[in-house]
Amino acid sequence: MVFQFIIRLLINNEHLVQRLSESYPMRKAAQVVVRAMFTGKNFIQENRLHEKLTPEQFRSLMKDISLTLQKQVKQAHENIQKKMKQ
Repeated sequence: MVFQFIIRLLINNEHLVQRLSESYPMRKAAQVVVRAMFTGKNFIQENRLHEKLTPEQFRSLMKDISLTLQKQVKQAHENIQKKMKQ
């Protein structure tokens, strides 16, 4: 429900989207995503994984990477929350 409200708010407010895109957290998040994409691409090419892995193995690898990233983001969020309470 809250997520739908936020999406509706963003869709209908171009000025808000522009201001958010210029904010420091959004720029940093975009940089992290782009860096992760290029790092992953380079890793796959350097280790020639695209030639060695079957599609199922590749999906499994991507799922493992995704889960690891989610855990790290959650841990970072918890660390930030702890620092804010201090």
